[in-house]
Parts: sequence; structure tokens; C-alpha cells
Amino acid sequence: MLGAIAGDIIGSLYEARWSNHKSKDFPLFQRRSHFTDDTVLTVAIADAILTNSRYTEKLKQYFRRYPTAGYGKNFTLWGLSPSTEPYNSWGNGSAMRVSPVGFAFNDLETVLSEAKKSAEATHNHPEGIKGAQATAAAIFLARTGNSKPDIKSYIESQFAYDLSRTIDEIRPKYSFDVSCQGSVPQAIIAFLESTDFEDAIRNAISIGGDSDTIGCIAGGMAEAFYGGVPEPIAQEVWQRLDESLRGVTVSFRTHYAIA
Repeated sequence: MLGAIAGDIIGSLYEARWSNHKSKDFPLFQRRSHFTDDTVLTVAIADAILTNSRYTEKLKQYFRRYPTAGYGKNFTLWGLSPSTEPYNSWGNGSAMRVSPVGFAFNDLETVLSEAKKSAEATHNHPEGIKGAQATAAAIFLARTGNSKPDIKSYIESQFAYDLSRTIDEIRPKYSFDVSCQGSVPQAIIAFLESTDFEDAIRNAISIGGDSDTIGCIAGGMAEAFYGGVPEPIAQEVWQRLDESLRGVTVSFRTHYAIA
């Protein structure tokens, strides 16, 4: 899941509509690069898996700990409310936080089931569930030795996402879209077209849109496929996490023997 966190932090300065960067040429880290709600909720899902807790419980808990991390309006209202019922979202929040599921479980059926559960805490719309399942499945397939063509074929056949376009074809007209259906396929293509971990993140950021989330989704897949996060990038990430987020991330990686 460190790759997902890296994608979030790198994308944090390029997320806003006025700061989108339609090129692969940009500094990965700057002084103001920071973690956002993508990282907070990714760690919340990891914590839930580690402690065998309900996803809803941990999402609420982390929202209270980090109330200003940059959540969407509907998630904020849910986090502030006493309700534990989902709100039928099709947003990409379900996909951005799901990477720990793809790393923690050892068969595809369980990965799909747990991804669905993690999404349904808030995002019980079919598109919200599909986005989380496709992301987690791609991560699982990537870390278990499947080729990119095989991953592409599985995602297209199981989730009916169109993965036929290239990043160069997507970039010119792509705009801000927080839906799963409008950002998860693009993030998957950013990974599929990459040559290494860094290239996957550069692909993801370069199309514009919801940059930190697209980077987060692509980063989880890239970490799984390429066998980790390059050390210089990892060090930049570690120093931008607070003690609590760092501690859970280390514990998760240790428990599941993630390199």
C-alpha cells in the first residue's frame, strides 16, 4: 500500500482543477507535497484488516482523527453523522482506499469479497463497488505474477471497463471526474502503460483530473507489479507521514511480508 500512498502524496499538488499538469515532466516531490484523505482512508482500511475490525468503524475513527484531510462533501457529512449506513456513492473514494485488500488476502475470491465489503461501508452503489473490486483485483493479480495483458483481459471481461485507449489519447480531453467509472479505468491504463513504478505515477498525474486519487489507485498496482516502491520515493513518503500513519503502514507491511 506504500505505492498508493506515494501516488497520493505526489498527486497532492496537482489535484485542483487549476493545478492539473498535462505532462509527464514535473517534480515528484516538493516542499508542500502532503498526504490527503486518500492516504488516511487507505491506512484506515489497513488498520481494519490488521485488527479484524469493521471497515465502517475504522473509517469513522480515522475521519475523527484527521478531520481536515480533504474528504469529499458526502463523506464528510457521513463522517460527522452518527449514522453507519452507506450513502450509495459511485465516487472513486472506494477505489482509492482499497489497496490493502489486494495485498492482504491470498485468493481472488476473498479479495473481491473484501473489496466489496470495504466499499459498501459508504459506496454501496454498483459503480462504487465495481471500482473497488477492479482495483483490488488488479493489485492481487499483479502481485501474484500475472502479466499486464492477463490483468487487462481480466479487468475488461469482469468489469467491462474500456482499457483500449492510451494515455496520450486520454490526456487532451480528460477533465476532473471523481466517479469510479470516470477515473478507475484511466488509473489502470496508467499502470498498464508504465515501464516502472515512477512511470506509472507520471502517467497517472499527467492526464489531469483528480490527480492524487488517480495516482493513488495506479500506485498500488505499480507497487504490486514492480515488486515495491523505489527507495528514494519511499524515503520521501515516509518523512511526510505522521507517527500514527507511519506506524500502521509499517505494521501492515511487516505482517503481510510486503517488500
